[in-house]
Amino acid sequence: MTPPVCCTSRGLTKPDRARGPLPAVAAAMTMVLAGCTGSAETTTDAAEVTVTNCDERVTYPQPAELFVNSPNKVAMVLAIGAAEQLVGVAGIAGDEDVLRKVYGADVVDDLPIASADYPTFENVIAQQPEVYVAGWSSGYDEQTNLTPDGLADHDIAAYTASYTCRQQSGDARGIMPPWQALTTDLANLGDITGHQRQAQDVVADVEARLDALRSAPQPEDEPTVFLFDSGTDDVFTSGSFGGPQAIIEAAGGRNALEDVDDTWTSVSWERVASSEPDFIAFVDYGEQTFEDKVEVLRNNPATKDLPAVKEERFHNIPISAWTSGPLNIDAAEQLRNSLEQWDLVPDSDIEPEHDLTP
Repeated sequence: MTPPVCCTSRGLTKPDRARGPLPAVAAAMTMVLAGCTGSAETTTDAAEVTVTNCDERVTYPQPAELFVNSPNKVAMVLAIGAAEQLVGVAGIAGDEDVLRKVYGADVVDDLPIASADYPTFENVIAQQPEVYVAGWSSGYDEQTNLTPDGLADHDIAAYTASYTCRQQSGDARGIMPPWQALTTDLANLGDITGHQRQAQDVVADVEARLDALRSAPQPEDEPTVFLFDSGTDDVFTSGSFGGPQAIIEAAGGRNALEDVDDTWTSVSWERVASSEPDFIAFVDYGEQTFEDKVEVLRNNPATKDLPAVKEERFHNIPISAWTSGPLNIDAAEQLRNSLEQWDLVPDSDIEPEHDLTP
């Protein structure tokens, strides 16, 4: 059962690392938003909002202008209706068509593209956003000081996507289950942009469609699904804290890497083979095409004789739907349909709301 968003800490347990604690007068005027999708405190005079981000209480201007990195995080902002508050966008090259399908060509074609790839520190500063939305290993760069602390020196607050929050034990990422990470981010970004009601509607839609998937007929033995992101020498895939874990489970399958407490990680070819996957899902992006990845599987001694490879039990879904974002629910519906077509899960009346096929 997916924990509600309100399971996150609500107490102001740590000083704000971006803009300092709320002034005493403003704090006295704090209003706590009701419901599990709102853990924010809004100050009416200071036009600020405080939310829990990566287990810290952080204060942001509200409604904030945003610079957002990567298509899944851009999708979050578009889903809650805050496109007009984007002053910079980076890293969505190759995913424009997917975003157009769901959010409209007029909206996506009007996005303020600051960089086709990951942004530089200069890219972000030049757009003068109030908040930079990114993540560890997906938008921050410690070598160039593109970090929450580095941005704070330029009066820019950082919002870190929840699925990339670092664990206390080291650099491994993920501190909450994937669906909770998604709904937490939607609710927090709704608070930061002033689009709370739209964010609540998106969360409700995701949860209703997730309930439908969970209520669909389930297999007696869950098919093992291996996520192939990319790879030649080893394979880049995703563990228990990544969006794929949530998507595969919702579709009726079992993530081959469910025992790995990380988001995105690399494993050996022997690990791929030993998982004996019933189905292989691909992440569509970058220079290694779907056809290239299939050829790698067919030619590698560890995988060429796997039944899933021989029978081509494959499905290809864009990266913006695999990484934590509102398109995760579309990916789950689409994967469920593919598993049904291969008789790996029982037939159901699940129909994908959007066709994300590249």
